[in-house]
Amino acid sequence: MTSEDAPEPREADPQAASTQMGSTYALGRVVVAPLARLLYRPRIEGKANVPKSGAVIFASNHLSFIDSIAIPVAAPRPVHFLAKSSYFEGTGLSGWFSRGFFAAIGAVPVQRGAGQAALDALDQQRVLLEAGNAVALYPEGTRSLDGRLYKGRTGVAFLALQTGAPVVPVGLIGTAEVMPVGAKVPSMTKRVTVKFGEPIDLTPHGPASSGRARRLATDEIMAAIHALSGQELANAYNEVPAQSPMDRIKQVLPHERR
Repeated sequence: MTSEDAPEPREADPQAASTQMGSTYALGRVVVAPLARLLYRPRIEGKANVPKSGAVIFASNHLSFIDSIAIPVAAPRPVHFLAKSSYFEGTGLSGWFSRGFFAAIGAVPVQRGAGQAALDALDQQRVLLEAGNAVALYPEGTRSLDGRLYKGRTGVAFLALQTGAPVVPVGLIGTAEVMPVGAKVPSMTKRVTVKFGEPIDLTPHGPASSGRARRLATDEIMAAIHALSGQELANAYNEVPAQSPMDRIKQVLPHERR
């Protein structure tokens, strides 16, 4: 896909996107979130910047597995995010616990991957936004293993321009210390800071079909995240290691990183 070509969105299944909260998520908001705030005492700044209703996209830096727990716990309204479908597919007691936990914190199962899988994920998020929900996304695409802030991919901007949803930038600080890569349980001695920035209206950049509009909107989002997180800038994309010679060729060729 060239930078000027917009993807043709496929029709997503509203039930698969789980736009209805359900009793498990309601229980999570009442029990899990307050308990997490009590145990981990997160510092939360900028709650007043979060719109109380209507579609909104939380766009955050990504440092740790617990980022997707920290944002719903800190946000003053329900938040959905996408999680690997494997978290919902386990069997036995552990599978039951995993499904219940991720449902309780607002996760929606999705098949992870590139190509069509990535477009399907965008469709699920679009359905959530069109139903007036809040979703949390990571423009970097994957966790930063060195603590730097990487360049943003344009999928978040595409969704914002397509749906008209405002973007609330989020700066997470300390999550990598609370639960580093490879850790089984989060530390009880470290604290997380969650900063919500002022909502950004990206519509002046142009339509979602414009590659230039998507790139400029993404750069504005990443600048706002950087102002909140204070991370060193990597000035590069956080690429998944290439698995084949063809993957390496694709990474160096010009293309829009969605």
